Amino acid sequence: MAPLREEIEPAEAGLDPRVLERLDRHFARFVDEGRLPGFLVSIARGGRVAHLATHGSRDIAAGLPVEPDTLWRVYSMTKPVTAVATLLLVEEGRLSLDDPVADHLPAFAEPRVYAGGSGEDVRTRPAAGPILVRHLLTHTAGLTFGFYHSHPVDALYRRAGLESSVPPGADLAETIEVYASLPLQFEPGTEWNYSVASNVLGRLIEVVSGQPLDAFCAERIFGPLGMTDAGFHVTDEQAPRLSEMYGEKEGGGIEPIPGLPLRGRPRFLSGSGGMVCSAHDYHRFMELLRRRGELDGVRLLTARSVDLMSRNHLPGGADLRSFGSRPAHDEPGNEGMGFGFNCSVVIDPDRTQVPSGLGAFGWSGVATTTFWVDPGRDLTVQFMTQVRPRTSHTVFKDLKRLVHEALTGPVPG
Repeated sequence: MAPLREEIEPAEAGLDPRVLERLDRHFARFVDEGRLPGFLVSIARGGRVAHLATHGSRDIAAGLPVEPDTLWRVYSMTKPVTAVATLLLVEEGRLSLDDPVADHLPAFAEPRVYAGGSGEDVRTRPAAGPILVRHLLTHTAGLTFGFYHSHPVDALYRRAGLESSVPPGADLAETIEVYASLPLQFEPGTEWNYSVASNVLGRLIEVVSGQPLDAFCAERIFGPLGMTDAGFHVTDEQAPRLSEMYGEKEGGGIEPIPGLPLRGRPRFLSGSGGMVCSAHDYHRFMELLRRRGELDGVRLLTARSVDLMSRNHLPGGADLRSFGSRPAHDEPGNEGMGFGFNCSVVIDPDRTQVPSGLGAFGWSGVATTTFWVDPGRDLTVQFMTQVRPRTSHTVFKDLKRLVHEALTGPVPG
């Protein structure tokens, strides 16, 4: 399929061309200053791309530019895809949101919860209730990441070889057994903590469907939606289009670092962050969500399922800052933001750090990729680059602010 392309003039889509030029210049400065290698940004309204810009390099050393068909590691932007895969099985009656995870993954049959202490002296107690499938989708299961360094259970993850969420050499099934052997940080459903939950969902999909995660996604999502480059590894034919991965250096600037996925099918298939795709592919996925489960005559999910995925599931209308009490989540950017199924949801635009539409939802990846869908404005936006930052940056906030400023009204006609 052809690469992503502009389909409508910005003014026809209710966008100010002068602000869009300012947006492009703003991020071009990031490239010129050595903070980004290059980028792609696309903005669509009513399903038609009204702005598509590329700048800089996908491989600095080789002098290769970012192009519309460049491939990107989207890392945690995989999670909404995993949520859609889960909902496909729910709609078929093969899985329920209220199923105990242990019904399908017996290793989670007797979860224990952190009760105090640290290191060898950690104390645990039996969980009051089971981990449910919906807890995995909403990151309220009590699981965590080893790299947080903010709780004794985080340290237990690191001791178990989970600094990068997967023990060296392990596959998905083996990794899930390790997760299940560790205590939960809190009772399932009582807090929000961004975690390895989507990897557990990936294994759940495998067990329930009887297919490997990559095969299931290819057959049930990527193929039907025409996401021709999307997958969990890069083929030899695709490799020349894959952007190089970079990391921020301590003193400033960026340098090449290893990035996944690489060539060849990986042993570990990550439902949390294993996907690679083109901007065309992710545009198709965003449009599926904006259109509430249907795209170009293909009905993948019911509208009800997409509505369920994209609404806030934190109890009492809580936001991520108030319900995510761990230090990693106590930040201003989480105010006014709820959480759906593997995506954040704007629940109070007056409290968000940047201008946002009520009900807008999306997520970001660790390599500074991001997307959001704003149903009220018929808007989808994606930003692709490949930089793992050392500290917080302003890319996402700047992008949301500039897109907001570019909106001049509804889509005409």
